[in-house]
Formats: sequence, structure tokens, C-alpha cells
Amino acid sequence: MSKPYADREVWFLTGSQDLYGEETLRQVAEQSQEIARALDASSDVPVSIVWKPVLKDSASIRRAALDANSDDKVIGVIAWMHTFSPAKMWIAGLDALRTPLLHLHTQANVELPWDSIDMDFMNLNQAAHGDREFGYIQSRLGVARKTVVGHHSNPVVAKSIGTWVRAAAGWATMHDTRLARFGDNMRNVAVTEGDKTEAELRFGVSVNTWAVNELVEAVEAVADADVDALVAEYEELYDVVPELRKGGERHESLRYGARQELALLSFLGELGATAFTTNFEDLGALRQLPGLAVQRLMAQGYGFGAEGDWKTALLVRAAKVMGEGLPGGASLMEDYTYNMVPGAEKILGAHMLEICPTLTTSKPKLEIHPLGIGGKEDPVRLVFDTDPGKGVVVALSDMRDRFRLTANVVDVVAPDAELPNLPVARAVWVPEPDFATSAEAWLTAGAAHHTVLTTAVGLEVWEDFAEIARTELLVIDKDTTRRGFKDAIRWNAAYYRLAQGI
Repeated sequence: MSKPYADREVWFLTGSQDLYGEETLRQVAEQSQEIARALDASSDVPVSIVWKPVLKDSASIRRAALDANSDDKVIGVIAWMHTFSPAKMWIAGLDALRTPLLHLHTQANVELPWDSIDMDFMNLNQAAHGDREFGYIQSRLGVARKTVVGHHSNPVVAKSIGTWVRAAAGWATMHDTRLARFGDNMRNVAVTEGDKTEAELRFGVSVNTWAVNELVEAVEAVADADVDALVAEYEELYDVVPELRKGGERHESLRYGARQELALLSFLGELGATAFTTNFEDLGALRQLPGLAVQRLMAQGYGFGAEGDWKTALLVRAAKVMGEGLPGGASLMEDYTYNMVPGAEKILGAHMLEICPTLTTSKPKLEIHPLGIGGKEDPVRLVFDTDPGKGVVVALSDMRDRFRLTANVVDVVAPDAELPNLPVARAVWVPEPDFATSAEAWLTAGAAHHTVLTTAVGLEVWEDFAEIARTELLVIDKDTTRRGFKDAIRWNAAYYRLAQGI
């Protein structure tokens, strides 16, 4: 799979006007180029920052917005009002802009040269009120944006911009995502359903279904030599149990798991799909529920949802892109069971098979065990504990009149004891602000039991993503209270209903 940031760009737009004369405008251009170069060089910003000529009138601003919209490489624009750029010049451009926007409130100098300030300096360095004019027109027009304040040399500023860039890349990848469902949703389950037409309108994702037996044909077409090579890779990368190794009594099961992986890669590649779902109730002639194959495809960047849950598959894909290049990982997850000892409450998350190995730096075990449901052969899977650290658990729910993101900040911890009889990959976490408040808030929000757990990106990325997507986000973190969370849901119900218009 291609690297998500390889050819992406963010444009740096600088606002000014003709009032100040050529010398001042020359300095505006030089100083804005310097800022763009500094951001481009920052290791916190994962894409190229491309400087564009200074914008001085309504026509050029509108043209820049239209050009950004039409260029597939552009995932966002950063705007800075170096001098005073009258905001009426920006109305047509902001109204036309469909690309994520970040408003950078900065200036060329860090400190004021107190003993030499004159009116020439003041006319050149007046972002302090130029950006306020720009802020007004953005609010007047209801423009979704992120605002970052501070000097561009401050690492905090570059980090915040980089976080927004990752959210913009997540938004862009949703519009590039073709999601293949093998079979339908698990029968009688409510939360995995959703409006696929509305999802394409709101997020840009295309969600469609392919017959499972089309995948079966692809599995049967895989060459033995390719299976040999992939099995050899498994034995090098993982701690493979003896019964699955070459000569072991269950080796053929491992070979079939490899066939499934190769078939999925081929099938999804031909479709141009970067996310997919399966369902243990709809496996056709597949001999195993894909477990190892799904885990390894997620590790390569594919989104995945179990039991036909395409909304979670979409979240996993977005999380993969937003966390590209950062330590940690992202995976399908499910709140499975609890440790409810007072003062030591924890959540044990897992799934039947499909937890992504990017959540660990340890060497996973490759094992085979009965599944117990689905009526198929025992599937192969990777087994490991998720590395401790900070994480965010995020769900996407269809609330009939809108989609809702719910995010809970968590501390992933080691299990209290070994889990020798639990034959799946898993994560244990302590939710903020505490177990009872977190669980009550999650239930009150109607958030899904399928989620994405990400240890690569934090809450700020999801906040930026929700702002770009104009999608409701409910946050459960250290500041959450029961009363405040319920009030937020009530206020949001009114806001999002009114925001849709009549």
C-alpha cells in the first residue's frame, strides 16, 4: 500500500493588500516564505508545505481556493494575514473553499525591537489585527477551521499544525476510500448498521458489497509457490507454534491462512479498496474465518470492521493514515469484559481474531484454536498483549439524523496476570476519568461496542478531524462529569438539528 503522505501538500496562503507599496509587499513575501520553509522542514509536519504568492485581492483569493479544491495533492491550506488584509476580499474565496483550513496567527518577529519601532515596522507587522479581521469573516461565514496561535519557531506551534495535517490527511483518505464488504452485517445487530448513502455524502467513502464466494475463487487461485514464500515469512516474523510449522499436524491450516491473505491483497488491490469487512455468519465456502490475514492487512494500513461493521472499518483506515510514521498503532477493538474490583477497574478489549499487531513491539505468537461460532475450521491468528501507554478509543455511530464520533482517552496497561487460556490478541486499559463515569457516558452517548483503539495519535487529532468533517464529537476524558456529558448531548441534539436547516 502506498505511503499516505508521499505526494500530499498543504498550501501556505498569505493575505495582504496593495495599500502598503512594493517594498512592504516584497518583505511580506520574503517573511511568509521563511515561515513556510520552517514549517516544511519541521519533523512534526508530515507533508510538504508549499508557499503560494501573496494574495492581495478577491479574485486571486478565490482562484487560490478553487485551485486548492481541484488539486488532488492538496489536503489543506494554511492562511496567515501578514499585514491587514481586508476581510471582504476573502468572502468569495472562503465561500468557495472545500479544502480543510488552518488559520495561523503568528508574526515574523519573536520579540519587539522596542528601541527601533516606527510606523514602517507597524505597517509591515500587523498580523495582530489583520488576523482578527480574518477571524471575524471566518466566523461570520461559519467556516470550519483550526486556529493555531504562536510564533512559528515554537515547537508547540509546529506540533499543533502537524496534528491538524494528520487530521486533514484522514479526511482526504476517507474521500479516497473504497470499502469492500464481504457479506452483510451480523444478523439482528443494530449498531453495525448505518446509512451508506449518507456516509458517502458526509465522508466521501464508497461502501459496497461483494459476494463471499468471489473471495473464495481468489483464495483457490493463489499459487502454491506464493503460499510457500508467505509461510516462510510467518516463521521468520512470529513465534509459530510447532503444530503450525512445516511438518506439523496443523500446517495446512497455516497455509490456508496464507492463501486468504494473498487472495485478499489481490482482490482488494484489483478493486482499489483500502478497507473491508467480513462476517462469521456469511463465509460461503471459505474454510476459516480470516484472522491472521486480517491482522496482517491492518498492519499494512487497511481498515477493517468485523461482522460487516463498515463504519469501524472506515475509522480504522483513517486512524492508520493519521498515525502513519508515529510510534504505536491502530486496530479494530471491542470492549469485551471488565475487571470490576473497586479501585482497580479495567476494561479487557479483544475480538474473536482480528486485533492488529501494530499495537505491540513484542514478537506475537502464531497459534491455532477453535473459534466456537461460525461452523468452520479452526482459524490461525496472532496472539499478543498490547503495549502499555496512552491511547484513544473511538466509535462512529449512526444517530439517524447525523453521525456521531465518541472518543474516550485511556491508559493502556499490562494485564494483572498472565492470560494463558485466552487465545486472542488483547488490550487492557483504564478509561478516563474513571471506569463508572466512562462507561455511563459511553452508554449515554449510544456509542458502538466496535471501536478503533489508537496508540499512535491522541485526542487532538480526532478533535481536528471532527471539525474538518463537521461531525459531532463527544469526548470522555479526565474533565468529563456525568452531568456535563448529558448536557453536552442535549445541546448537541439541538445544535446539529438546527445546523442542518429546514
